[in-house]
Amino acid sequence: MKIAVVGTGYVGLVTGTCFAESGVTVTCIDKDKNKIKQLGEGSVPIYEPGLEDMVKRNMEKKRLFFTSDLKKGIDEAEVIFIAVGTPPGEDGSADLRHVISVAGEIGSTIKAYTVVVTKSTVPVGTSEKIRRAISDELNKRKSKVPFDVASNPEFLKEGAAVDDFLKPERIVIGVDNERAGDIMKSLYMPFVLNNHPILFMDIASAEITKYAANAMLATRISFINEIANLCDILGADINHVRKGIGSDSRIGSKFLYSGTGYGGSCFPKDVKALIKTAHDKGYDLNVIKAVEKANEYQKNVIFNKMSKHFKNTFRNKTIGIWGLSFKPKTDDIRESSSIHLIENLLKEGAKIRAYDPAAMNEVKKLLGKKIVLADDPYEALKGTDALVLMTEWSEFHLPDFSKMAGLMNAKVIFDGRNIYNPEVIKKLGFRYFGIGRR
Repeated sequence: MKIAVVGTGYVGLVTGTCFAESGVTVTCIDKDKNKIKQLGEGSVPIYEPGLEDMVKRNMEKKRLFFTSDLKKGIDEAEVIFIAVGTPPGEDGSADLRHVISVAGEIGSTIKAYTVVVTKSTVPVGTSEKIRRAISDELNKRKSKVPFDVASNPEFLKEGAAVDDFLKPERIVIGVDNERAGDIMKSLYMPFVLNNHPILFMDIASAEITKYAANAMLATRISFINEIANLCDILGADINHVRKGIGSDSRIGSKFLYSGTGYGGSCFPKDVKALIKTAHDKGYDLNVIKAVEKANEYQKNVIFNKMSKHFKNTFRNKTIGIWGLSFKPKTDDIRESSSIHLIENLLKEGAKIRAYDPAAMNEVKKLLGKKIVLADDPYEALKGTDALVLMTEWSEFHLPDFSKMAGLMNAKVIFDGRNIYNPEVIKKLGFRYFGIGRR
């Protein structure tokens, strides 16, 4: 089978590469010629464990190709995945311009029956807009080439995306006829041999499933963060509370880790888009609105603790930051709580020394010389008045505290992910501030 994937961002590149790994011939398409050139040389522009080796392997096997020519790329493709970006507009709605533009180009190009699949996260009704855009172009050509539209939302976790695709918990596919369903089923068959299900449903339900899943996960994060803030006030320990409620099988332990708020390319954008979709239909998602409000508050929790400790002045203070990406195992800094904190500290006159195992280049593009980017975690601590742990990379879990003490002006740790034991840290002579830790 031959397929095409339009868009070589995070979702598109992982999708195309993993399908190629299953033996499918895949052409990935992107209008960014520099990115296509880089990919054609076997170099991956994003940080995702295992992805670069897989790209190189499938290029060598002549199963994975890259081009900036959309018409050439989709030629003879039986299935075309649309995986372009849907950034939020000023009103929170998903910007569908790129999606509809690609659909129009598909309509002006296809020559035989094709299944056009939305992989981008899009609001309910987008598949019908895609159908109309393709039909309009076919009508201009006076062509009656048959096609179907399907929705196939992604559920990839950054840092574990390759495993998530190859060994999915579930695959959601929205179709409106048996022919498209059979093609999608055959395409995904290699990935469900471990008995994880393909869930077929109507297209509208598939489109909203992605938003509902991300909104639920965001809700759990905001919920546990609010309980952590209450623990700070009451003198309780959120780690004990988390274990206490997570052991209830109705609740479970996943996504019950307190911290500095959710970020990344999905949760913030999708929560806003879901709220806007409901608003446009005259319905208020009160719970989801509260989730978003709670997350905005949470992003300032560490800054507020620091302000209190430093008596509201950061002049002549140097702060060390460990972790810049919004989560471990990615270089993604979109909506990162760490970047949010750094920008606030800079406004208050603080000097920043920072380190991250993967996101340094992305931060350099964003902040330039406004902060010092260190070569390793300990260099980031030289002459600092406090360390702030913002991303729980594994290499930060067991540092040399004696070495840290010798580098820092003041032995103060703000633990934004609660990875350290407060009692142990205090015995080592550090002042410790967590989130909801007694």
